[in-house]
Amino acid sequence: MAVYSMTGFASATAAPAVHAQDSTSSRAAVTVELRSVNGRFFDLALRLPDELRSLEPALREAVAAQVRRGKVELRVVTQRDAESGPALPAAEQLNRLARLEASVQAWLPTARGLSVYEVLQVSRAAGAGDDLQAAALQAARECAQALREARAREGARLVAVLRERVQQLRALAQQAEPLVPALVQRQQQRFIERWNEALAAAGAGSDTDAPRERALSEAAAFALRIDVAEELARLRSHLDEIERLLGAGGEIGKRLDFLIQELHREANTLGSKSATLELTAIAVDMKVLIEQLREQVQNLE
Repeated sequence: MAVYSMTGFASATAAPAVHAQDSTSSRAAVTVELRSVNGRFFDLALRLPDELRSLEPALREAVAAQVRRGKVELRVVTQRDAESGPALPAAEQLNRLARLEASVQAWLPTARGLSVYEVLQVSRAAGAGDDLQAAALQAARECAQALREARAREGARLVAVLRERVQQLRALAQQAEPLVPALVQRQQQRFIERWNEALAAAGAGSDTDAPRERALSEAAAFALRIDVAEELARLRSHLDEIERLLGAGGEIGKRLDFLIQELHREANTLGSKSATLELTAIAVDMKVLIEQLREQVQNLE
């Protein structure tokens, strides 16, 4: 299953079926544009012309079928032939308007008649018949599918970036693993040398095992304080889960966001337990990579 980004753009255009008796359908086309950016939930904003307001529920359903998460804007524009000017109202529309005007004026004699502009506006709104609405819905479905494909392509690029960061984190964890035992061994030898120096300064003999045992005990306590084996094990476990989710695909953005938080916690603990400059540098590099992961994951559906 593919991984989808929440960022994308698509557009589609459709024209109504042309009928010889309908002059408006041959002069109109519908263009649908979809823009999406990252968001915590699915948030759809519609920008529709007045004659297509009744399509709002169907348009929402068409977009929701392809998009699960993100802030999406759908814009519908009706385009008419500029050379032919405004579409001519059909005779049936004019007859209907004339009857309505006569009926209103029969009840309200002082009501003024419709102007040419008002007739054209009413005819245009009423002229958005089944053919124009069907074209708008067809364009919306094609546009939603194209947006899903664009988000899938962007998602594939994000997955490549995420996998690269995961491998870099694994390499850093591998570098950190041998540092702690080496540090403990050096510290153990240092404790023994200091105990021997203290005994020599006090004039005591160095043949007893008590100072050595005390030094080893202090070294063991030091090793427990700086041990990061559990943190590295959990970090690798989180990285394994991230790679599994990237391979499985689907709606993984929120799960990855949680895992990134856990990675950040392990890197912080690693830094707090650091007793060498090398380990501190590794912890800092890990935090930089984890932050880069977080920024990319914010764009995944």
